[in-house]
Amino acid sequence: MNIYDMTRKEELKKQILELTREYYREVHAPQPAFEAGKTRVNYGGRYFDDEEMVNLVDASLDFWLTAGPWAHKFETRLAKWLGVRYCSLCNSGSSANLLAFNALTAPELKDRQIKRGDEVITVAAGFPTTVACIVQYGAVPVFVDMSIEESNIDCSQLESALSPKTKAVMIAHSLGNPFNLQAVVDFCKRHNLWLVEDNCDALGSEYYIDGEWKKTGTIGDIGTSSFYPPHHMTMGEGGAVYTNNPELHKYVNSYRDWGRDCWCVGGVDNTCGCRFTGQFGQLPQGYDHKYVYSHLGYNLKATDLQAAIGCAQLEKLDFIVQRRRENYQTMYDGLKDVKGLLLPEPQKNSKPSWFGFFITVKKDAGYTRNELTSYLEDHKVQTRNLFAGNLLKHPAFEQYVENKDYRVVGSLPVTDSIMRDSFWLGLYPGMTPEKLQYMIDTIKAFVASRA
Repeated sequence: MNIYDMTRKEELKKQILELTREYYREVHAPQPAFEAGKTRVNYGGRYFDDEEMVNLVDASLDFWLTAGPWAHKFETRLAKWLGVRYCSLCNSGSSANLLAFNALTAPELKDRQIKRGDEVITVAAGFPTTVACIVQYGAVPVFVDMSIEESNIDCSQLESALSPKTKAVMIAHSLGNPFNLQAVVDFCKRHNLWLVEDNCDALGSEYYIDGEWKKTGTIGDIGTSSFYPPHHMTMGEGGAVYTNNPELHKYVNSYRDWGRDCWCVGGVDNTCGCRFTGQFGQLPQGYDHKYVYSHLGYNLKATDLQAAIGCAQLEKLDFIVQRRRENYQTMYDGLKDVKGLLLPEPQKNSKPSWFGFFITVKKDAGYTRNELTSYLEDHKVQTRNLFAGNLLKHPAFEQYVENKDYRVVGSLPVTDSIMRDSFWLGLYPGMTPEKLQYMIDTIKAFVASRA
C-alpha cells in the first residue's frame, strides 16, 4: 500500500468516526424530559456516550471478529484498574463464574483440586449461575443463611457448614455490598479453602483488609465480573475472571479457550518454543502443541467488538462508581424514616459500589412486599427481587432434592424472608435526581395510604 492509499484509508476512517459521533448526538444523546408517573424509571440500563460507539465502529473497521488487540488492551487496563496481575475476558459473567470454578477442578492442583463429591459453601439467595457450575460439575453446594442487614452471607454459620469434603467458598457481594471479607478470608485460610468472589454486582467496591483498601474481587483467589447492560459497566454481553495466581490464570484461559494446553494468543504461533518438539500425554512425539488439550474446556471468548466498548467504559468507571454511591445516599436519606422498611447498611470496613438499593418490608409493616412492588410498578417504577430469593424453591432444584446433591445448614429462615419480603431498586448513573426523588415520593405515598 503506497502513501496515497494509506492517507486515503486514514481519511475515510476519520470521516466514518466523525459521522459516528454525529449519529450519537442525533439519535442517542437527546434525553426526553422526565414526567412523574408517565416516564418509566428503569432499575438499570446502558450508560454510554459517543466514545463507546466510536470504539465499536473503529474495531468493526479492523474486522478482527474474535478476541484480538482490543481484548488484550481491555484485559491489561482492567487488571491495572483492579490492582491484579491477571485478567481474562470472556463472554458473560455467568461464563466467568463457570471458568473460575472450573479452574479449581484442574487436576494439576493435586490435593487442592475440587473433585466430584467435594463441597463448596455458598448461599441460596443469589443468582443461579453462581451455583449452577458447582452442581453441573458434580460437586456439592452447601447452603448457609443470610444476614438481612447487609443482604449477604451469615458468617456465623461457616464453621457449621464445614466438613472434611469442603474445598471452597463461592459467594457474591450482593448488590454491590461486600460480604464480611475478613471473616470469610480468615475462615478460608484456617481451613486451606479456595475463595471465589462473585464480583458481578460489585465492580469498584472496596474493603479494608491487611492494612489497606482493596477492591472486591481481588482479595480471594479468583474474582469474576459481568458486563451485562445493567451492571456497572457494559459490553452488551461480557465478563471477566481475574486473579493474582499465575497457575489459576493459566487454567482459566485453558478452560476458556477449548481446554487447550497451548497459551499462544490468537494469531500467534509457537510462544512456548516447542510447538513441534514436545511430548504431551500419549500423543506422538512432536504433536502440534496448538492442538494439545489438557482440560475439557469450552469456547467462552468475547469478541474484539465487545472489548472495544469495554475500553471506553473503563474510562468512565470511576465516575460510575461515585454516582452509584451518591444515588445510594440519596435513597437512604429519603427513606430512612419510612415506617415498615428495613434499608441496606454498608458492610463494616467497606466502601460499596452499589448495584441496587435493597429494601425489606418488615413483618409488622401493615403491608407486604408484593403490595408495595405492585404499587411501584403501577406507577412506572421498575422493581426486582433479590434474584432467585431461595434457589432451593425453584423448579430447577426439584430434581436434586431426591438425589441429595446439596446440603443445607439449618432451615434458611432469613433466606426465606428475603424471598418473601425483600426487593431492590436501581441506582445506575442514568438515575437523575428527579427519578430518585420520584421513587422516594412514590414509596412514601404508598406507606402513607396504609397508615
